[in-house]
Amino acid sequence: MDIVLLVKAAIMGIVEGLTEFLPISSTGHLILAGSLLGFDDDKAKVFDIAIQTGAIFAVILVYWQKIKSTVVALPRQPKARRLALNIFIGFLPAVVLGLLFGKVIKAHLFIPTVVASTFIIGGFIILWAEKRPPGSVRVEHVDDMTPWDALKVGLVQCFAMIPGTSRSGSTIIGGMLLGLSRQAATDFSFFLAIPTLIGAGVYSLYKERALLSVADIPLFAVGLVFSFISAWLCVRWLLKYISTHNFIPFAWYRIAFGVVVLATAWTGVVVWAD
Repeated sequence: MDIVLLVKAAIMGIVEGLTEFLPISSTGHLILAGSLLGFDDDKAKVFDIAIQTGAIFAVILVYWQKIKSTVVALPRQPKARRLALNIFIGFLPAVVLGLLFGKVIKAHLFIPTVVASTFIIGGFIILWAEKRPPGSVRVEHVDDMTPWDALKVGLVQCFAMIPGTSRSGSTIIGGMLLGLSRQAATDFSFFLAIPTLIGAGVYSLYKERALLSVADIPLFAVGLVFSFISAWLCVRWLLKYISTHNFIPFAWYRIAFGVVVLATAWTGVVVWAD
């Protein structure tokens, strides 16, 4: 296996893990990083989706006690069954719309200039959401969510199909606008990521299996490991961060990063691969 290719896989894994659960779009960063590294062919696109599973393992580890207690309590506790049902309901819109429009979106929107534009738009939406007058929080804890709350967050998550939007940003900010506390929105975003990203990874690997071979195992393994480690560190940090901070710094980061990408593309300083 080419050492340079493994280094690229490690870099992409780190990018995935650090950005998957922050409101800054992991897909957008992977598209940009892949363009800079020359790691953007069809196999690389499958790789980008597959290594999300490593980030999800990090969430499972961080939330293991909650996940374990919920699974054990399913036969006897309505609260546990409601959480499991809410995750399933929230997951469904992404499945339906992903199957209907996923191919078209990948063909036309997975380009750096689109990513940069959605970075900027998403940044301004976060600024607007964070600077609105404090509204009434209806749901303090993720266990108190209703199926209707879950469906609305699941529909909001579908905006993340547009690269650069951010799945976590859509679900957390969207959840807050829908009446969830910052903690409840963040927790549900993480729980919702488990079936969403594992499902996307498995489906992508199966659909594009003709592109892959046994020789690709080291490449994917490196990406998964580095994605897992960086995501584990990031999730633990984010859970502490949200207890005393808002998401405004991430909004300004998105805007600044998007402007830089557009400026370098328009001036020719960086040739971003489409």
